[in-house]
Amino acid sequence: MSTHKIPALWLALMAGLTSLSTLAAEQMTVYKSQYCGCCEQWIKHMQESGFELKVVDTEQLAPLKQQHGVTPQLASCHTALVGGYVVEGHVPAADVQRMLEQKPAIRGLTVPGMPQSAPGMDIPGQPYQVLAIDEAGQTALWASYPG
Repeated sequence: MSTHKIPALWLALMAGLTSLSTLAAEQMTVYKSQYCGCCEQWIKHMQESGFELKVVDTEQLAPLKQQHGVTPQLASCHTALVGGYVVEGHVPAADVQRMLEQKPAIRGLTVPGMPQSAPGMDIPGQPYQVLAIDEAGQTALWASYPG
């Protein structure tokens, strides 16, 4: 009678792949203007990073942003919802994945405005920051990019 032992490394790898595929399988809903080309490029960035997206074209973004605690100072061109969090603007996929893995007690992430070197804008040279928004509407640095 033979017994097969599964190597611990293989089990660890499979556990990691399972959590990554679970994150990627969680659907993100993106609200954007049908006229915004950079939003389309960000959507492509997210899809290439494994996110499943539902895209909703709307010109009524302000009420959605307000409902999810995105003030005008924190706003960008599109708003996404995933896993109970808001993702405002051109946030890199890696930061969204980290947020979904860590499940911090925040409202979500934002890249205010439209920095030209953020994903979807793709013109190098402008440093930018990803900010975490807490439940009180305060922000803290989540990640910084040199551009």
